[in-house]
Formats: sequence, structure tokens, C-alpha cells
Amino acid sequence: MPAFAERLAALPRLGLGVSTEYGARRSDGALDPAALRREHPEFAGFLEVGVEIDKGLDADARAWASAGGPTTYHFLDVNLDDEADFDLAWLDAVRDAAAALRPAWLCGDAGLWHFGARDRGQMLLLPPVLEPEAIGPMAAGIVRLRAATGREVLPENPPGAAFVGRLHLLEFFAGVAEQADTGVLVDCAHLAMFQRARGHAILDGFDALPWDRVVELHIAGGSWHDASGYAFVEDDHGPVVLDETWAIFEAAVARASNLRAVVVECERNPIAAVLPIFERVAAIWS
Repeated sequence: MPAFAERLAALPRLGLGVSTEYGARRSDGALDPAALRREHPEFAGFLEVGVEIDKGLDADARAWASAGGPTTYHFLDVNLDDEADFDLAWLDAVRDAAAALRPAWLCGDAGLWHFGARDRGQMLLLPPVLEPEAIGPMAAGIVRLRAATGREVLPENPPGAAFVGRLHLLEFFAGVAEQADTGVLVDCAHLAMFQRARGHAILDGFDALPWDRVVELHIAGGSWHDASGYAFVEDDHGPVVLDETWAIFEAAVARASNLRAVVVECERNPIAAVLPIFERVAAIWS
């Protein structure tokens, strides 16, 4: 297979897009991606579809793809570092879903979506253990999924209120990118959570990541919570993007020379409530 630098040339520039997952539009007041595309096409260049294979694709995702709308496939159900997760039935279903969506690439949080056997609706999502020994198994899973689907697989840094391991999150994903020879998806809100949890300055560790491998960025709202005196941010995809997330996004855009796509994750909010996010993102990535 050609090296990533060569494969990168074939990846399209999708521009600014929006996320969804099974049944998201059915929530009260939720964003309708098709309406966003009609009313503000500059903010709906593509749809990132969150896919849990046991649920499949909902009518909205299928309608978008059938109309020729560009997509990306965001997996919600695979631990990349667990070889047992790549069973033939799951892989066949992934290939079927990809055939329906025709995504530009696959991507997803590279952490633990489940503990123990995969089960419908578990959706655990913990960050990886940030130790050097954890890099190889995750990289192997990326290579395995790329080979099975014929599409690029971009690992995303997951959210978390606490992180285990000695490595900086960006140092860990730099190692994964090198060993898997892959591009990377950086979620700016998730990275802000890591920096805060570890007591880092907001741009600490940026020099560890090969930014020319960053193909996609995510930005999303978050909200502060307190649990018995422990303050943390919930990655709620709400209409308020925290200042730290904006700072990371601006710094990432400035460094990501091969950036192809930015997703505003806001699927359960009215369009009017999140238009300011799209407008600011577009102004920064102009």
C-alpha cells in the first residue's frame, strides 16, 4: 500500500460539516442536517454519521447519502486495540454501511467503546491507557480496519475526566499515527479536557504531534459540572464552546497544513442556537 503521504493526495477537501448519529434528529429541537444544507449550505458540506452497527443507519443518514451528500463514517462500537472486535460479521456490516454512505474516510474515538464483550448500546468510551505499550495494538487495529474496508481510518482523541498513563495525549497519538502510517482526527474539545485534567497549559504538547497528518478537526460545546467537589467538563455538544476549545482550534487550524474537514458537533440543538459556532469556525478556517 502506498505511504500515507501519497494516499493523502486522494482525500477530498470536504470543508465544514455537521455530525449526526442514529435517531439524533428525532430529539426535541434537534438540528435537521438536510435543513441546514438547504438554508446554510456553506455550513453543511458533509455529514459525519456516527454508526453503531447493531443500530445501523437511520432514515436521515440514508436520505442524505442517497441524495449524493458527502459523508464520513464515525464508528461508535469498536475498540481498535482489541483483535476480537474485528469479527467477520461486524466487518461485513461495516462494509455494507460504508457502501450505503460512500464515506470519504472512516474515523472515530480511539479508546474503549465497551468493556468486555461488545454489547448493543454499551457506549462506554474511555480514553486509551497513555503508555508506549498501548500504541502498537491500536495502530494494528487501524491498519486492520483500513485493509478490511479499503478506506482511510483516522483515530480521534477521546474525551475523559481522568486519564491514565505517562504520555501526553498528543504524544500518544503521534506514536499511533507513525506506527499505523495514518492521518489523525483531533477533537479540540476533547483535547481541552485532557489539558485541564492534567494541569497543562492549553497548548502544551503541541510540538509532539505531526500536524501535517491532521486531516480532520472537531469542535463542540461543553458545560461545567461538579461531583462532590470534583469539577469537570461534560462533552455535551451544546451551543456554548468553551474558550479553551476555541484557543486549541485556532492553534490547530494554523498548524494543520493538510486539513480537509472540520465538524461542528451539535446534533441535538436548534440551527439558530449553533449558527454562531459555524460562523466563527468558518471565519477562523478561511
